[in-house]
This record gives sequence, C-alpha cells and structure tokens, in this order.
Amino acid sequence: MRRTNGNNDTRKQAEQPNEAKRGTPDFQLLVLTLLLVGFGLVMVFSSSSSIAVINSDFHNDSMYFVKKQLLFAIGGVICMFITMNIPFQKYKKLFVPAFILVVIILLLMPFIGSLRNGSRSWLILGPISIQPTEFAKITIILYLAALITKKGERFRDLRTGYIPVTMIVGFVAGLIMLQPDFGSCLILVATSGLIIFAGGANLKHILASLVLLAIGAGLVLGAKALIDGLHSSGAADSIASGYKAGRFQAYINPFQDPKGYGWNLLQSLTAIGHGGITGTGFGQSIQKLHYLPNPYNDFIFSVIGEEFGFIGTLLFLIVYVYFIWRGLLVSLRCQDTFGTLVGVGIMGLIAIQAFVNIGGVTRTIPITGVTLPFISYGGSSLLVMMASMGIVLSISRASVMIQKREVTKSVVVREDEVNGRRRRYGRYETR
Repeated sequence: MRRTNGNNDTRKQAEQPNEAKRGTPDFQLLVLTLLLVGFGLVMVFSSSSSIAVINSDFHNDSMYFVKKQLLFAIGGVICMFITMNIPFQKYKKLFVPAFILVVIILLLMPFIGSLRNGSRSWLILGPISIQPTEFAKITIILYLAALITKKGERFRDLRTGYIPVTMIVGFVAGLIMLQPDFGSCLILVATSGLIIFAGGANLKHILASLVLLAIGAGLVLGAKALIDGLHSSGAADSIASGYKAGRFQAYINPFQDPKGYGWNLLQSLTAIGHGGITGTGFGQSIQKLHYLPNPYNDFIFSVIGEEFGFIGTLLFLIVYVYFIWRGLLVSLRCQDTFGTLVGVGIMGLIAIQAFVNIGGVTRTIPITGVTLPFISYGGSSLLVMMASMGIVLSISRASVMIQKREVTKSVVVREDEVNGRRRRYGRYETR
C-alpha cells in the first residue's frame, strides 16, 4: 500500500502544472543566433575596412564600422537575454504602449525623418541614427498574435474578426509608404499575412485583402506624387522620386543605363560571378573597392558570394535555412496559440527579409534596400532582430518544459502499471 500511495503522489505531482519552473532555452537556436551575429561582424569588417581606412569621415579607421556594429551586437545580446527571461505571455500587455509609441513616431516621420536613399525613414538622435520601421515590424507581430488569440474562433468571421485586424495592418503599412519605404512596407505586409494565415483566416479573405492592399498602396503613392508635384520642396524630392523609379528600371534591364540606375545591380552580379565556385578568399573581394555601393549593408551578400564562392555561399544559406527551420519548429511545439503565432511571425519576418535582400542583389526581385538580418551593418535592425530572437527563445523554454512534463507523466504511468501487475501477480501466488 505504501508503494501504491507513493506512486500516486508522484503521478499527481507530475500532472500538476508548475508555472514557476521554466525549461532551458533551445541550445541549437541560441548557438545559431550567436554564430550568425559573429559571422556578420566578420563580414562587416571585410566589406567596410577598405572604405573606412581612406575616408576622413570615418576617421581613417579600418575598424570604424566593426566597432559600431560590435557595440550594437553587445546591446543586442543584452536585449536577447532580457527578453529570453521574460515569460512570453507577458508580451500580450507590453506591446500596447510600444504599439502606440511606434504609430506616433511613424506619423511624424515624413516631417522629421532624415532623407536617405530616397526615403525619410531615419530618425537622427545625435550620433545615433534609428530606423523606427524596424521596431514597427516586431510590434505589429505582437499585436496581431495577441488580437488573433483573443478573438479565437471569431477571427474567421469577416466583419468582426478579419477586417479589424487587417485595418490595423493597412494603417501601419500606409504610414510606412508615406516615407516612402517600399521594402519595409512589403516585409511588414508579408509577415502580417503569414501570421493571419497561421491564425486560421479564410484564404478567400486573404486574397481579397491583397488586392485591396495593392489598390491602397497605389492610391497612397499616387496621392504623394501629386502632393509632391504641387508642393515641390526642391531637388531632394526629385532625386528621391527618380531613385525609386530607377530601381524598377534597373530590374527590367540594368544594361539600359549601366552607369546610372543599372550600376548597383550590375556591380552586385559582377561580384557574385567573380566568386565562381570557390571564391576569391576572405578579404580579397575586388567589387567592394568603391565599385559596389554600400557593400557592408544592402549588398553584403554580394561580398559573401565573391569571397566565398558558390560552395561557401551555399553553406551559409544552409545554416541560415536551418536556423529559420529550427525557430519555426520551436514555435510550432508551443501549446499556447499566442506563443506559436509570435514565433512563426518572428521567424517569418527573418525569412522574408532575407529573401527580399538576397533576391534584390541577385536580380530575383527589384532592389528594395533592406538589410540581411544578423549579417548587414545596421544598429536598429540588429537590436530588433536579437531582441526578437530572445522572445523566440523564451517560447522555446515553455515548449521544453511541456515536453519534460509529458515525458515524466508517461514514465510515472508506466511505472504504476508495472507495479500494479506485480501486485496482481503476487496475490495470485499467495492463493
């Protein structure tokens, strides 16, 4: 009887949820994140040192960009460990003030933003430049996951579930288009669509909203072009408009204007082609020597292709794809709908942004000027991506704990069954 009571007590303890205890973060995902960040630092040095050493604006310091990126990487690691140790359920409340702040800043960006590459998407705070759209991406992920989880089955209803969700996405996307930042808008909409699809939305509703979104984006761009035409603010706006149109012209036929709009894409393709099968070797890229624009940022993948060749680039892509797959696997294992949607949204954001960056520099899609997550130089992007990975690692801690409980319960039940058979067999023998 004592053994039986002991087994029952053990089984009850295993079945009782223990919210105070949390599992360990997914080790593979943590290591892969740090490896990608480390590789990014190495490539930022390789692609930027030759530019910084001869430029007085960068103090003739070959380590200028690496030092700044390293500071952001350290800050990103701190943010990642902070978000990793916060139970992911608490982000249901934390995202509300962040969402309001991001929307207010995005509303003001067309007036206070600094013009770079044809977009007023940069906020200059002394020596630091911040891109608010990077923070908008993770905020909209948390918002959508919380709202879809709250609505539950009502989310499939068009009027009360689907339309309110998509209206918020369209509103934020419209604010980003006013800057205009087509690349970030595309990534935000695609990521939102992935979360909405994973949340169980009707496929017909999604297709209809994509058509409406395209029409809305056209109206916003047309209205902005009309306003700019009526109230021209000088050469800067004209250059911005030409810059955007030139990207599409270069995608269609980069050889039409090889020294103008087609220059960036042609230099990128030249770099990748020069790498061949085995590459030129680390630090031996030629195109980064004032031929390739922003080799440490938008076109860092081209430098990877030139220095490491087809084999090295393929290995890099395999690691990158495995990293994304691992994050999705961890997210899908979570039994909490909010956690699953947040994890799928974050890993989907990384995958979509990587595709847009790599697709642009390889002429798969038009160049949109976005960073390659964890690899490209960019403080805002690196901080947001690492903090986001902390949230995914927090989700993995809950997933691991649930798996441990299931294994413990199965072992206890099996032991109890074996002991029960032994007791019945013992009673049979005494008779």
